[in-house]
Amino acid sequence: MTIGNFDGVHLGHREMLRRLRDAADARRLPAAVLTFEPHPREFFAPDRAPIRLTGLRDKLRLLSSCGVDEVHVCRFDYPLAQMLPEAFIDRILVRGLAARWIQVGDDFRFGARRGGDIGTLRAAAARLGGTPEAFEIEALSSFRFDGLRVSSTAVREALAAGDLSLAAALLGEPYAISGRIVHGDKLGRELGFPTANVWVPRPYLPLSGIFAVRVSGLAERPWPGVASLGVRPTVKANGRTTLEVHLFDFSGDVYGRRVKVDFLHKLRDEAKYDGLPALIRQIGIDCEQARAWLAAANLM
Repeated sequence: MTIGNFDGVHLGHREMLRRLRDAADARRLPAAVLTFEPHPREFFAPDRAPIRLTGLRDKLRLLSSCGVDEVHVCRFDYPLAQMLPEAFIDRILVRGLAARWIQVGDDFRFGARRGGDIGTLRAAAARLGGTPEAFEIEALSSFRFDGLRVSSTAVREALAAGDLSLAAALLGEPYAISGRIVHGDKLGRELGFPTANVWVPRPYLPLSGIFAVRVSGLAERPWPGVASLGVRPTVKANGRTTLEVHLFDFSGDVYGRRVKVDFLHKLRDEAKYDGLPALIRQIGIDCEQARAWLAAANLM
């Protein structure tokens, strides 16, 4: 078992999961992840918590793609926040999940007031040595990519800066958002650029703007398009975050389909235009630029 929030499932997480899979196979045990919902920082300070890279559904999809057999989602609430480290080990790791090999990052902290660390786990492992509840402990240090420490924070910073190439390098694949296509206000169709509106359950996302994208879940291959992710300031004041995708040369009923949108290249920031004619002209430019970038990357 490995323990953590695994937001984004970046290269550092993937290295942990690779080692987890190897250890599980060597011991003929299932490879399991213990994660928390909500994120502890969201529980304690929701206004100051970092913006999530992935919701729970996307996190589970990514963990499964990395060879994880089981994911145990632990509800983070007041009783858990107040649980002493020794009780967390005994009640959850030993008696609850029967963990036999536990891997954490070398900076892992847990229990009330973050009082537990790798030393606490090693002391418990030594105390239980030779008993049926015995477990091994392994700590991994930070993973680096081209000298940069790989972390969820580094991925957020790359996305906020519009550097989708760096974000994809840190994640091991393009940053993506998944969701179900729902009915919108049909404005895109009226403007001449029909869009698939992907339901975004979270009000805050780590990036915004206009992007060249590819969409999986509608055809045998990912479909190219251009996406707007933001609050649409030209057409609505104080709007909620909306993800709209204009699929190039696509026809068919898409409503109700669950799709994954890969964000490949940022074209520009979201902007407010002086009326719909100016917006229509800009959308045309965005489509041309997205087509050109995708064609140059052999992704059309």
